[in-house]
Amino acid sequence: MQESPLILKSKEFALQIIRVCNAIKNTKRESVLTSQLIRSGTSVGANIREAFYAHGKADFIAKLQIALKECSESEYWLELLFESGYYDEKDVFDLCIEVKRLLISSLNTAKNNK
Repeated sequence: MQESPLILKSKEFALQIIRVCNAIKNTKRESVLTSQLIRSGTSVGANIREAFYAHGKADFIAKLQIALKECSESEYWLELLFESGYYDEKDVFDLCIEVKRLLISSLNTAKNNK
Protein backbone atom coordinates (compact mmCIF):
# COMPACT_ATOMS: atom_id res chain seq x y z
CA MET A 1 0.00 0.00 0.00
CA GLN A 2 1.37 3.39 -0.98
CA GLU A 3 1.15 5.62 2.05
CA SER A 4 -1.11 8.64 1.77
CA PRO A 5 0.11 12.18 2.53
CA LEU A 6 -2.13 12.09 5.62
CA ILE A 7 -0.38 8.99 6.98
CA LEU A 8 3.07 10.39 6.19
CA LYS A 9 2.39 13.84 7.68
CA SER A 10 0.77 12.45 10.81
CA LYS A 11 3.75 10.17 11.42
CA GLU A 12 6.13 13.09 10.89
CA PHE A 13 4.00 15.07 13.35
CA ALA A 14 4.17 12.27 15.95
CA LEU A 15 7.95 12.08 15.63
CA GLN A 16 8.27 15.85 16.04
CA ILE A 17 6.01 15.73 19.09
CA ILE A 18 8.21 13.05 20.66
CA ARG A 19 11.33 15.14 20.01
CA VAL A 20 9.75 18.35 21.33
CA CYS A 21 8.46 16.66 24.48
CA ASN A 22 11.79 15.00 25.19
CA ALA A 23 13.61 18.31 24.72
CA ILE A 24 11.24 20.14 27.07
CA LYS A 25 11.42 17.39 29.69
CA ASN A 26 15.23 17.42 29.57
CA THR A 27 15.77 21.18 29.57
CA LYS A 28 12.79 22.64 31.41
CA ARG A 29 11.86 19.69 33.64
CA GLU A 30 8.20 20.11 32.65
CA SER A 31 6.17 16.91 32.50
CA VAL A 32 2.46 17.67 32.93
CA LEU A 33 1.88 19.46 29.62
CA THR A 34 4.32 17.28 27.71
CA SER A 35 2.68 14.07 28.95
CA GLN A 36 -0.67 15.30 27.65
CA LEU A 37 0.86 16.42 24.35
CA ILE A 38 2.68 13.17 23.72
CA ARG A 39 -0.55 11.21 24.23
CA SER A 40 -2.66 13.34 21.91
CA GLY A 41 0.10 14.02 19.36
CA THR A 42 0.97 10.38 18.80
CA SER A 43 -2.69 9.35 18.86
CA VAL A 44 -3.41 11.37 15.72
CA GLY A 45 -1.37 9.11 13.46
CA ALA A 46 -2.50 5.95 15.23
CA ASN A 47 -6.16 6.78 14.55
CA ILE A 48 -5.43 7.72 10.96
CA ARG A 49 -3.62 4.42 10.45
CA GLU A 50 -6.60 2.59 11.96
CA ALA A 51 -8.95 4.47 9.63
CA PHE A 52 -7.24 3.01 6.58
CA TYR A 53 -8.18 -0.47 7.84
CA ALA A 54 -11.71 0.45 8.88
CA HIS A 55 -14.72 -1.85 8.58
CA GLY A 56 -16.58 0.37 6.18
CA LYS A 57 -17.15 4.04 5.47
CA ALA A 58 -18.79 4.88 8.81
CA ASP A 59 -15.88 3.36 10.76
CA PHE A 60 -13.41 5.20 8.50
CA ILE A 61 -15.13 8.52 9.19
CA ALA A 62 -15.34 7.82 12.93
CA LYS A 63 -11.59 7.12 13.15
CA LEU A 64 -10.73 10.27 11.22
CA GLN A 65 -13.01 12.29 13.49
CA ILE A 66 -11.17 10.92 16.54
CA ALA A 67 -7.86 11.83 14.88
CA LEU A 68 -9.16 15.36 14.26
CA LYS A 69 -10.15 15.71 17.93
CA GLU A 70 -6.70 14.51 19.03
CA CYS A 71 -5.07 16.94 16.59
CA SER A 72 -7.12 19.80 18.00
CA GLU A 73 -6.15 18.78 21.53
CA SER A 74 -2.49 18.70 20.49
CA GLU A 75 -2.87 22.20 19.07
CA TYR A 76 -4.15 23.35 22.49
CA TRP A 77 -1.21 21.80 24.41
CA LEU A 78 1.24 23.34 21.92
CA GLU A 79 -0.39 26.75 22.40
CA LEU A 80 0.04 26.40 26.17
CA LEU A 81 3.70 25.42 25.79
CA PHE A 82 4.36 28.40 23.52
CA GLU A 83 2.43 30.94 25.54
CA SER A 84 3.95 29.78 28.84
CA GLY A 85 7.47 30.09 27.45
CA TYR A 86 8.38 26.39 27.61
CA TYR A 87 8.90 26.13 23.85
CA ASP A 88 9.24 28.64 21.02
CA GLU A 89 9.90 26.82 17.73
CA LYS A 90 6.73 26.99 15.64
CA ASP A 91 7.55 24.24 13.09
CA VAL A 92 5.68 21.59 15.06
CA PHE A 93 2.67 23.90 15.42
CA ASP A 94 2.64 24.55 11.67
CA LEU A 95 2.73 20.81 11.02
CA CYS A 96 -0.15 20.32 13.45
CA ILE A 97 -2.23 22.83 11.49
CA GLU A 98 -1.29 21.13 8.21
CA VAL A 99 -2.37 17.71 9.52
CA LYS A 100 -5.60 19.26 10.83
CA ARG A 101 -6.37 20.72 7.41
CA LEU A 102 -5.66 17.39 5.72
CA LEU A 103 -7.98 15.66 8.18
CA ILE A 104 -10.78 18.16 7.60
CA SER A 105 -10.40 17.79 3.84
CA SER A 106 -10.36 13.98 4.07
CA LEU A 107 -13.43 13.98 6.30
CA ASN A 108 -15.32 16.29 3.96
CA THR A 109 -14.45 14.08 0.99
CA ALA A 110 -15.44 10.89 2.83
CA LYS A 111 -18.74 12.38 3.98
CA ASN A 112 -19.57 13.66 0.49
CA ASN A 113 -18.84 10.22 -1.01
CA LYS A 114 -21.19 8.37 1.35
